[in-house]
Amino acid sequence: MFEPVLLRNIDVPDGHRLPTYEAGGGYRALAKVLREHTPDEVVDLVKQSNLRGRGGAGFPTGMKWGFVPKLADKPKYLCCNADEGEPGTFKDRIIMERDPHQLIEGLAVSAYAIGAKTAYVYIRGEYVTAIRRLEQAIAEAHEKGYLGTGVLGSDFNFAVHIHCGAGAYICGEETAMLESLEGKRAQPRLKPPFPAAAGLYASPTVINNVETLACVPHIVMRGAHWFRGIGPDKSPGPKLYCLSGQVRKPGLYELPMGIPLRQLVEDHAGGPLPGRRIKAVIPGGVSAPVIPEHGLDVAMDFDSLAAAGSMLGSAGVIVVDDSTCMVKITTRIIEFFHHESCGKCTPCREGLNWAVKVLRRIEAGEGAPGDLEQLEMLCKGIFGNTFCALGDGAAMGLRAALKHFRDEFVTHIEERKCPFH
Repeated sequence: MFEPVLLRNIDVPDGHRLPTYEAGGGYRALAKVLREHTPDEVVDLVKQSNLRGRGGAGFPTGMKWGFVPKLADKPKYLCCNADEGEPGTFKDRIIMERDPHQLIEGLAVSAYAIGAKTAYVYIRGEYVTAIRRLEQAIAEAHEKGYLGTGVLGSDFNFAVHIHCGAGAYICGEETAMLESLEGKRAQPRLKPPFPAAAGLYASPTVINNVETLACVPHIVMRGAHWFRGIGPDKSPGPKLYCLSGQVRKPGLYELPMGIPLRQLVEDHAGGPLPGRRIKAVIPGGVSAPVIPEHGLDVAMDFDSLAAAGSMLGSAGVIVVDDSTCMVKITTRIIEFFHHESCGKCTPCREGLNWAVKVLRRIEAGEGAPGDLEQLEMLCKGIFGNTFCALGDGAAMGLRAALKHFRDEFVTHIEERKCPFH
């Protein structure tokens, strides 16, 4: 039985309040690093743990921290990406609502490691409860000396600010998020320079996801060896999986990284609804290419899913059963990406526009011979030709649907109707 780490306070009464967090060992990691470790030692510890970013890209966190120049003539910043706009994903919201001090301690330890005195939590404005709980937690932490001037009697000064977004999916992309923080229109920046060298206000900046930062205090207290002992060595640690869709027990599950997708869906989430069979699963939010039922024995980690032609992404696992039309699902997903595209890149802006028109025509029973080839051509024009991964995610998802469920698209075109509805 896996013992929860990140979700240990989720069902505890008043788990979002400081006394409850302290009673479970909260802020001991912050006290430990301030008392016993230099910033470089904390960076090395996170490198040894092989913690990889939980926001989608899976980049090694310690390596990202190491890119920040030690000597800089500008202040360093830490930014928490709490926008969580990926459909099917709700893990960060639960942490912020139920255990916000876990995030705040992770921010403080991480800021100490990289030499930052200021952190910004960029959170989507729809997360009203999470925003209120974070504001309350920041006030409690200030009052007890975990934030502010001279944290816990040390010479470390640290402040956390909350910045509310307006629900734009593109702000999940780190450089678009920085543009929004600076009061500009949220559009991805050309890289290089990377944020570690020139990020917020052209200063050295580290950007981490909520779940990533929540792992840091546990690594400090339990050690890198403990963290690497959970799951595969190349993608270790506890992981939060968001289960939704046509499954008996949807919800948020904390399990080891690398658990087989089939075990996650059938055993933990209870399998498909009565009388139904699983048709496919989207393993990492709608940016992740769909996996058909026969491929569900893949391990839920970065490398295994990449080898299987998909990705872990945000671990937003969406289950699709045999009553559902894949043409309809694919159309809705591409409509979402088209709507959320910032419009900066011509391949993304125009390519997704045409893809939506073709998909809507097919779904309406008005498809024509050559439509599928046109969709494949559009994917080729979008993929790898954009500033950020939004266009790539859309193209990969569309390609996977056409590859694994081409017969459904062909049926829509030949029979001029949807066989499911």
